[in-house]
Amino acid sequence: QVQLVESGGGLVQAGGSLRLSCAASGRTLTNNHMAWFRQAPEKEREFVAAIYWSGGAKYYQDSVKGRFTISRGVAENTGYLQMNSLKPEDTAIYYCAATYPGTMWPPTKYAYWGQGTQVTVSS
Repeated sequence: QVQLVESGGGLVQAGGSLRLSCAASGRTLTNNHMAWFRQAPEKEREFVAAIYWSGGAKYYQDSVKGRFTISRGVAENTGYLQMNSLKPEDTAIYYCAATYPGTMWPPTKYAYWGQGTQVTVSS
């Protein structure tokens, strides 16, 4: 079983930056793709970004392209989301997720989820 724990959320002013981390434990993630999702109050959870298990291919939701960067440290068994030029509409709980090993790319299902970290962007 894999456990994912997010950290790095907080309160930041518009235009600021945050770096979220997603630490995996239980076993080493090898062929697992990783992704970030977010859920704002009274809204459905939405996809933010995903990264291929080896860190090669990446894709992003249009609204975060050019501002957010997803990455992963395979040796550290950790995923990251660097968020720059934050906007108030980025305010949400951010969740990291990972697929089962060997899942096709791009993934449509995620097997493991973290508990989320709150990101609040003030105007």
